[in-house]
Amino acid sequence: MEAEDILNELKELSLNDKIYKDEIMEILKKYARIISVQDLMMATARMRKDGEYVQANYREKYLSVYIKYFIMRMKEVKEKEDYDNTAIDKHSFDTSFPMLERTFDKERLSDKDDDKFPLIYVITALYTTFILEEPIHPVGSEFPGSLFVEQRNNTFYCPVKDNQKDNINAICHLCLAEQTPDI
Repeated sequence: MEAEDILNELKELSLNDKIYKDEIMEILKKYARIISVQDLMMATARMRKDGEYVQANYREKYLSVYIKYFIMRMKEVKEKEDYDNTAIDKHSFDTSFPMLERTFDKERLSDKDDDKFPLIYVITALYTTFILEEPIHPVGSEFPGSLFVEQRNNTFYCPVKDNQKDNINAICHLCLAEQTPDI
C-alpha cells in the first residue's frame, strides 16, 4: 500500500450513491496507520520551514495552530470511534478530487518518494471537513489584519476565503467555511 493509493480508494468510494462517515473513516484510518512518528516529525519540520515566510508577528500562532490541528490530527483519526455515522455531502466529496489530486502532487517532494506530508494533508482535510464538519483552519485561526476564523450560530466564517477563489490549488475550495461578511 502506497500513500497515493488513498486517492484511488476514495474515487472508488465516490461511485456509491451515498457515502457515510464510517466508510470514509475506514479509509482514513487505514492510511493514517502507515504514518510513523518519524513521518510526523518530518512534516512538522517541513511546516516550520514553510513558516519562515509567515510574518514574524503571526509565525508562532501559525505554527501552533498548524502543528496542533494539522499534524496531530493523525492520532485523532487513528483513535476516533465516536462520530455521527451519517451520509456526507456527496457533491462536495466528488468535486474535491481534482483539488486533492493536484494538492497531493504539489505537496510531494520530488526527491523524497517516502514523504508522507501529502498523505497527512489529504487525511486531515477530509477528516476535518467530512467527519468533524469543521473548517480547515480551526476557529480562532488568526490572519494578518487581526482577522480570525469564527463561528456564529452554526455557521463558520473565514476572512480570507474569497481571496483564494481563483486559486485552483487552494484547500479553501474544500473548506465548509463561508467568507466572513463585511470583509
